[in-house]
Amino acid sequence: MAQAPTSSPVGVGAGAGAAAAAAAAASPPPPQASGGGIPNLQARIPKLQPRRKRPEPSNPSPVPETPALPPRPDLSTPEFRVPSRRILSPADHDLFLSSPTYTLVLAFVFGLAGSAVDTPISAVKDASLSPAVTTILHILDDAESLCRDSPPDDQGGSRFGNKTFRVFLDKVKARCADWHRALGVTDPAATAEAATYLCQSFGNRARIDYGSGHELNFLMWLLCLYQLSILQQDDFRALVLRVFARYLATMRLVQSTYYLEPAGSHGVWGLDDYQFLPFLFGASQLLHHPYITPRAIHQELTLEEFGDDYMYLGQVAFVNSTKTVKGLRWHSPMLDDISSSKNWAKIEGGMRRMFVSEVLRKLPVMQHFMFGSLIPPAEGMSERPAGAGGDEDEEDPEGEVEVFDKDGVRHVHQPSGGLGGEYLRRIPFD
Repeated sequence: MAQAPTSSPVGVGAGAGAAAAAAAAASPPPPQASGGGIPNLQARIPKLQPRRKRPEPSNPSPVPETPALPPRPDLSTPEFRVPSRRILSPADHDLFLSSPTYTLVLAFVFGLAGSAVDTPISAVKDASLSPAVTTILHILDDAESLCRDSPPDDQGGSRFGNKTFRVFLDKVKARCADWHRALGVTDPAATAEAATYLCQSFGNRARIDYGSGHELNFLMWLLCLYQLSILQQDDFRALVLRVFARYLATMRLVQSTYYLEPAGSHGVWGLDDYQFLPFLFGASQLLHHPYITPRAIHQELTLEEFGDDYMYLGQVAFVNSTKTVKGLRWHSPMLDDISSSKNWAKIEGGMRRMFVSEVLRKLPVMQHFMFGSLIPPAEGMSERPAGAGGDEDEEDPEGEVEVFDKDGVRHVHQPSGGLGGEYLRRIPFD
C-alpha cells in the first residue's frame, strides 16, 4: 500500500512545501566541509577590493582664459567725452556682454593678473619703472598727502561716514588736471574723461562709502591711460605689483581716516568688505610657490613675514587687523573655506570665475559701470535723458525709481527725499 504523504510540522500545505523545495534547489550548494566536518568559510567571504580615492568634485564652468587685447582706438580724430552710465536695463547688460568692450575689460584685468604670476612685489625695482608708472606712484603719494592734510572732524561719536571725506574728494578732483598733465595728457577733454574714473576710485561722495566697484574704477583709469598710449603692456607687471599695491595702501588710510562704510554687505564676492582684486592678483603671485600653501593664511608668522610681498597674504592680514573677532572662520568664512583648496591654481581659477560671474555678469554691479570714448558702450545701449541726474555722487532723487535686482527683475519704489525725477536707482557698489 502506498504511504500517505506526511504533513509539514508547521502545517504548511503541499504547494508551499514544493516552493520551498524549488528555492532550495536554486540556491548554491553549501560549502564543502573540510576534514573533520568543519565548513569551508572562505567561500562565504566576499572578495575584498582596494578602496579607490574618491575624485574631487569638478567645477563644470571652465576657467576663463585671457583674451588678446584689442587694438587701441584711433586718436587722430579724438572725440573724448565724460563717461556716463549706459547699462540701464537687462537688455543693455546683454549688449555689453556681447560687445568688444567686454573683451577689452576682461583682457586688461586678466592680462594684469597674468603679468604677476610667481612674482613678489619686491622683485619690481625702482630702476625698472617707466616714467609713466613713476608718475602714477607720485600721484598716489600726493593723494595720500591730501588725506593726511584733511583730518576727520568730530561728529559726535558717529562711527561711520565722516563728512570730511568730501573735503578730501574735492581736493582730489581739484588736482586731477595737474596730475594728468604730469602724465602727458594735455587735451582737457581727455583729462575730463580719464579723471572721472580716478575720482570714482576713492569712493562715493554722497554715501561716504567704498567698495570693490570703486576699486574696479581704478583699473579702468589705468585702462584709459593704456588706451591713450601713456602706458604700455611692458608696464603691466609694475602696474600690479607697484601701482595697485600702492593704491591699496592709500585706500586703507582713506578707509580708516574717514570710517568709510562698506558699499554693500560684506562685498558682493563675500571675500572682503572693501576689496576683491588683491585676491585675484595675489593668487597669481602665489600660483606655483614652493612652500606657501593656501592654508598658510591661518599662520600669523607667515602673514607677518610675507604679507608685504604677496597681496593675498597682505589683504588677509589687513582683514584680520580690522576685526574684533579673531579667526577667519568667524569673520571671513568664505576665505576660510577657500584656504582648504588643494593648490593656488584652483584659487586663481576660482577668482577668475568670480570676476566674470560676480562682476561683469551681475547687473546690480555693472549698472554702475561708466562708458566714454576710451571704454566705449555697445551700439544700441540706452542713454539717460538730459537733466535726469544719476551721477554716481548724486543723492537719490524722489519720485518713482526703477531697481533691477540680481536676477534682472524690475521693481519700482518710492524713495524719500532728493531732487525729483525718475531714474534707474543703483544698488550701492559692492
